[in-house]
Amino acid sequence: MNPEARTSDTPVPAIIPRERHVISRKNISKAALRVLYRLHDAGYDAFLVGGAVRDLLLGGHPKDFDVATNATPDEVKKLFRNCRLIGRRFRLAHVVFGPEIIEVATFRGTGEVEGAAGDRHIVDGLIVRDNVWGTIEEDAVRRDFRVNALYYDISDFSVRDYVGGMQDVENRELHLIGDPVTRYREDPVRMLRAARLAAKLGFTIDPKASAPFEELGPLLCDAAPARLFDESLKMFLAGNGLKSFRMLEQCGLLKFLFPATARALRRGDEALRSLVEQGLANTDQRIAEGKSVTPAFLFAVLLWGEVRDLAHGWIAKGMDVNEAWSGAAAHVVGEQCQRVAIPRRFTLTMDEIWSLQPRFEQIQRKRVFRLMAHPRFRAAFDFLLLRADESPAMRELGQWWAHAQQLPQDVLAAALPASAAASAGPSAAPPRKRRRRKPSGKSGSA
Repeated sequence: MNPEARTSDTPVPAIIPRERHVISRKNISKAALRVLYRLHDAGYDAFLVGGAVRDLLLGGHPKDFDVATNATPDEVKKLFRNCRLIGRRFRLAHVVFGPEIIEVATFRGTGEVEGAAGDRHIVDGLIVRDNVWGTIEEDAVRRDFRVNALYYDISDFSVRDYVGGMQDVENRELHLIGDPVTRYREDPVRMLRAARLAAKLGFTIDPKASAPFEELGPLLCDAAPARLFDESLKMFLAGNGLKSFRMLEQCGLLKFLFPATARALRRGDEALRSLVEQGLANTDQRIAEGKSVTPAFLFAVLLWGEVRDLAHGWIAKGMDVNEAWSGAAAHVVGEQCQRVAIPRRFTLTMDEIWSLQPRFEQIQRKRVFRLMAHPRFRAAFDFLLLRADESPAMRELGQWWAHAQQLPQDVLAAALPASAAASAGPSAAPPRKRRRRKPSGKSGSA
């Protein structure tokens, strides 16, 4: 590694001193500060970098803190006993402090400097291995967006800006560093990151950065499905799910990430759009309130339209109801997992949420109590409520089940028919409480 290497295109930094920016060490993780100071005390350059710097400048409270340094991963490991090295494509050091992990990356090089240390491999424009070390200037131009190429220097508490990131923070704009086509070919997931950051920050995307989305969007099909799963969680389970969804549609990227969702929405079903957007809004609200959320419910919401339409089509052709729902779920999930690798523990829950939906229409005593005892009943019921806009009957069905859960078991049992033949069907009126018997011997109806 040659830390003194420079090229004719080396950018000159704008250095923003402490008194001219809002970042305070009080808002930086203690673990991150320990890493920064130990690197600095050992004679290495140490900078807080990326999203943490960006969010601190915007007055936010970052959850993750990344560090950039001129120390190699092996040198970082020698300084920290609680360090492990990860990655083959990108070699990184993770310094572990209990539940918190500080990611430490060595300055990335462009590979254009003679004698640059490391290993870089590109196939058809896609970076498959990138462990070339370089200078901080090279590292800055290697980052994706200008707002992510800001460095907080622990030595003097200044912010270094090599590419115009401070201006983008002030203007609330998202500019890609370098030629967009080249950068997206290097890593197609950058297109999703642009949509996610724009939604999260309320920024506009530079037209030059969004112009190649339609042409290069199909490259996402070649991205690792496991990586797209992680990116999906960042988009939909970080409190900005509804904004991210709308931004994906606006940018034309939804069809490359969730093709079944895009197909179903193109059919013009407004009730389905209401279900998807309300499901995402509810998830955002739960996250804001500090409540637990599960990816299974989210993916069940996103894929429901295609599963429902496929199952109804097969049922209309004479297929058994249970087989139709099971087959539709397997088909849609199988297709989706080729793009986004949804773990089996979540797909099983999704299948149960979907398969329980027809059972809500079976208003008979044994079936109602059996459904209420199902371990996925609550999730399936919440899903049923999202379907209220499908029809007045569906809204009434949701109200029936909401009321039924409030009744004592004996009262509910007495109000329910014992068999399908006696049932009033899915639109039956909610069970009413029994009146007490009067001394005259007259009794009320249930």
